Amino acid sequence: MKNYLIHISKRLFFLCLCVAVLHVAKAEKIKVQSPDKRLSLTCFVEDGKAFYQVLYDDAVIIKASPLGLHTNEGIFMDKLILVQASHATTEKNYAQDRIKKSSISYAANTLHVTLQNEQSQHLSIQFQISNHDIGFRYELPIWGERRAVVVQNEETGYAFPEKTQLFLSEMMKPMTGFARTAPSYEGHYQIDVPVSTAKRNPYGYVFPGLFHVENDTWVLLSETGVSSLYCGSHLAQSDTNGLFTIAYPHMEENNGFGSTGAAISLPGVTPWRTITVGKSLQSIVETTIPFDLVEPLYEPSQQYQYGRASWSWLIWQDQSMNWDDQVAYIDLASAMKFEYILIDAHWDTQIGRDRMQDLISYAKSKQVDVFLWYNSNGAANDAPQGPRNRMNTSVVRKKEMQWLQKAGVKGLKVDFFGGDKQETIRQYEDILSDANDHGLMIIFHGATLPRGWERMYPNFVGSEAVIASEMLIFSEHVREQEAIFATLHPFIRNTVGSMEFGGVLLNKHLNKGNTSGNDRQTSNAFQLATTVLFQNPVQPFALTPNNLQEIPKSEIAFLQNVPTTWDETLLLDGYPGKYVVLARRHADRWYIGAINAESEVKHLTVKLPMLDGKTMHMIGDVSLTETFLKQVPIKDGELAISVQPNGGVVIF
Repeated sequence: MKNYLIHISKRLFFLCLCVAVLHVAKAEKIKVQSPDKRLSLTCFVEDGKAFYQVLYDDAVIIKASPLGLHTNEGIFMDKLILVQASHATTEKNYAQDRIKKSSISYAANTLHVTLQNEQSQHLSIQFQISNHDIGFRYELPIWGERRAVVVQNEETGYAFPEKTQLFLSEMMKPMTGFARTAPSYEGHYQIDVPVSTAKRNPYGYVFPGLFHVENDTWVLLSETGVSSLYCGSHLAQSDTNGLFTIAYPHMEENNGFGSTGAAISLPGVTPWRTITVGKSLQSIVETTIPFDLVEPLYEPSQQYQYGRASWSWLIWQDQSMNWDDQVAYIDLASAMKFEYILIDAHWDTQIGRDRMQDLISYAKSKQVDVFLWYNSNGAANDAPQGPRNRMNTSVVRKKEMQWLQKAGVKGLKVDFFGGDKQETIRQYEDILSDANDHGLMIIFHGATLPRGWERMYPNFVGSEAVIASEMLIFSEHVREQEAIFATLHPFIRNTVGSMEFGGVLLNKHLNKGNTSGNDRQTSNAFQLATTVLFQNPVQPFALTPNNLQEIPKSEIAFLQNVPTTWDETLLLDGYPGKYVVLARRHADRWYIGAINAESEVKHLTVKLPMLDGKTMHMIGDVSLTETFLKQVPIKDGELAISVQPNGGVVIF
């Protein structure tokens, strides 16, 4: 009788489970909303395919868009059944240095759905919806005896309404450019172009991507949580207007070596796909979603110190890697109260290791610490600059870092990666992890976008991954477009991760002689404003020793005191590609930077309630070659400013 009852109970349980599964499978849509109920996501299965849709204030922002994975052990692209769904909430409060904000509160509603394919394998999708942000990722369980799979590609897409404008940076063709070092996230932008008429780039577009949807809503697409356990991805544009899809690295990257997919252990997860949505650009600029969804992967070996650096290479180039020029730049850093000097490529041959130790000692005597440049190669490309073959293998890298720690070096700038394959992402992580063991901070140059790395890796202090200052030296077109590009970065590249730009060029001519050629197209006030607009906890500045005598003392004083870490960031006004006004707070001190890329003077009334009743300093432009300094009272929490074309304003 007992066995009979157990048998009946099991059958009833199985029947109930089947009813529950069938109930979920037949449900039209499963919805989750943000805490404020303005942002919503609906997941559903139709004709055996999985989709999601995003609404904001009841308007469609992302139309029904595909979901799914293709692995070598199971396919989740068609003949799917939605077998389970559950809702929950999540919240956390955390402190984070090295990003736009130091104290963050995150609250989201979650939806966890499980799909079943034709082979009865399961795949789950975790959605998290906060007031302006969506994060979702795929979760792969153990499939029978399978505990290792290769994810070959994704079905994930983003279908935008017809009247949508895009702001996208093109993925560079692999193994092109200088010494076959591309892609390095330094492609040019398509700016404010209708999705329906946008030129399709065969290699896709890098993250992040900004979209302006027809009902005046802004959307930023990116990803976060990419570690050695996965590859980086980018956007590809479908043949269908308005549909963009997740694409994995191109086979040609990393000189054709390594898989384009991701090998993962089961159970395992993909990186988070992120969608930031808002009626204003404030939601885009002020988002912390790249960091909300990830956690530190290891503890810092020490308390790292951030700051500014002098840097000879940008203006004085390779030939400046000699003892006398580096002493001059150490002295410049000391005079400017900068914390660091960045000594760039060729120091190993043009100064040498033995003399480098003496140079580091001299810098320490001037209260200046040292970052040293390294080539990441290896076998990925042909970049000849040294030191080479010191960062690409574990045994050599650890030995090199022991020497660096003993010599008193505080950080490295590692250059020339070129790709998003898991093979390359693993090298990024290995460098970071080994460097932390030896108390070294890391800047990546000629590199991929950081994807939550400021929180994941405590000694990561920034990546280039942008058309940065070096292109102002090498390209007349970039010099002509400097203001336009600079008004894009706070809304796109820099909003998802620290950006090592290497700017603040105050020479009239961008060369050592400063007498002719390579004319700078922007004003001094514009350059000063970028110290506020561009965020990176360790930022090399492109000043030259002659600037100490040639630029106004007020500008010197500003640069001697401007911080590189921030406790709060607020977008005050702007439009990508046209102009931007941004406020950042360090402790109890506010800094405001504004620049103008349009052809007419920009007259703005800026709301500054946090400064109401205070008197601030302002540096602005009389002309492209002359600045002014004055005190300005903040009355009724507002201030009128005028920003010249290719000019800027700083308030502090």
